Amino acid sequence: MIAAADSMTLLASLREQGLVLWERAVGIWIAGGWGMLAIAINALVLFGLGVHVWRRLRGKAFLAVKEDTWRRWVDHPSLREGPIGELLDEVGECRTIDESAVIFQGLRAAEIAPFERDLRVMKVCVGVAPLLGLFGTVTGMLTTFGALASGSGGEKTMSAIARGISEALITTETGLVVALPGLFFQYSLARLLDRYRVFLAHVETVCTQTLHRRLQRETAAA
Repeated sequence: MIAAADSMTLLASLREQGLVLWERAVGIWIAGGWGMLAIAINALVLFGLGVHVWRRLRGKAFLAVKEDTWRRWVDHPSLREGPIGELLDEVGECRTIDESAVIFQGLRAAEIAPFERDLRVMKVCVGVAPLLGLFGTVTGMLTTFGALASGSGGEKTMSAIARGISEALITTETGLVVALPGLFFQYSLARLLDRYRVFLAHVETVCTQTLHRRLQRETAAA
């Protein structure tokens, strides 16, 4: 009973702290002005697209299947399974070296090109985020100068000046907060894509060597 009461007290405390943080976040959001909406949309596109790319790359299972396993699948089609098995089935019907090269070229274009396109969009979003913050900085400073030009120096004028400065600083900080994690996220996804590209090249080499040995055996038998 005592443990349950302590748990309830802890949950209530966490809920209260969460509400306080939420209220502060909403207050900061409102103080940032209209520039915050553009930054939020940019962040949604950036991280939403990044998660999509990450899930698709992880779904290729090239990190989960060991090399010894898929090498064995090259010679034993009945053992193939998952995305790697489907890839080997797609390239396993080649009859000549030239046909294998054409199929792998088309496979690389179909597999790599969509990831490269999405990463380019992410890179643009990373570059745009600080610029949107700078846009908010400019609008905030315009608000500040407008208050200085039209005010008479009273409390209302000082409040308008403070609001303009707050808007300028908040949007600048938010743009950097979005850009820095987005930059590292985009870089890590690019590295993961490079590993997938190397994996496809390695699979092509192994499959080409296997096909070459098979053609030699057929030629010798003939």
